[in-house]
Amino acid sequence: MRAVVCHEYGPPSSLVVEEHPDPAPAHDGVVVAVEAAGVNFVDGLFVGGRYQIKPPLPFVPGNEVAGTIVEVGGGVEGWQVGDRVLASVGLGGFASAVAVAAEAISPVPQGMSAGAAAAFTQSYCTALFALRDRARIRPGEQLLVLGAAGGVGLAAVGVGKALGARVLAAASSPARLERCVAAGADATIDYSAGDLKDAARAESGGGVDVVLDPVGGDLSEPALRALGELGRLCVIGFARGDIPRLPTNQVLLRNRAVVGVDWGAWAMRDPAAQRALLDDALAMTGRGEITPPEPTTYPLERAGDALDDLLEHRLIGKAVLAP
Repeated sequence: MRAVVCHEYGPPSSLVVEEHPDPAPAHDGVVVAVEAAGVNFVDGLFVGGRYQIKPPLPFVPGNEVAGTIVEVGGGVEGWQVGDRVLASVGLGGFASAVAVAAEAISPVPQGMSAGAAAAFTQSYCTALFALRDRARIRPGEQLLVLGAAGGVGLAAVGVGKALGARVLAAASSPARLERCVAAGADATIDYSAGDLKDAARAESGGGVDVVLDPVGGDLSEPALRALGELGRLCVIGFARGDIPRLPTNQVLLRNRAVVGVDWGAWAMRDPAAQRALLDDALAMTGRGEITPPEPTTYPLERAGDALDDLLEHRLIGKAVLAP
């Protein structure tokens, strides 16, 4: 098989593609021929040695994969060669084949491409966990999504609409906002062209109910101030790099709340609950309630370019590698 290998922590350009022995299935596992591997921000942190967990060198990055089962272990029931599946493998996904435990795979919904499937789990589970389980958004409420043209942002637009919210998509350029409209956003805000708080309050008629914030930096405070009575600010991450210092008087005013959303750590602590969450997200897709957009596709040899484009915020939406 072919695999992208990190031999030393550093820039994504240092990654190389190598030939490795084909994997074999464990007794309770399968081998998947990878058709697409999701490229995520955390993959760049792993490669750069900037994540809190540093895997031993050398290693193959990549967590999310989608493809077809080509071998089945002797103890596996319910799966067979030829089944289309998606999986989270932790590391090792940037390869043409992966061995994975049968309990970690899920069927790809009918009609979903391998690329969309490989880019699905992290973004859509984060969005559903944040909006349904943490913010408890209700039909008819207004949702402001920051970084709405990113992977989690576009997922939040789709999930928010599926949960009955009116979605205001905020991003940094007209091209990005066009992608948000295509994903179902009801209104858009270009926060490079004016004040986010004023624009959100004007568009929502006084204040939004929920903000989903994967951006941080200088956008978090105006987003907090854009909340109406009983509004909830969901803190997802800090794509701008800076962790904001929020004025707590703005939390007290209008009985607002700041809600932490650490989906990844929660999923590792409670795999049964994560399985149920993923099943729900996939079922919503199967019923046509959400339609994941197609990602940008790179060949395996351009893994470094894909990570650079993601880390430098040149991408709109998600990216995958196609072995």
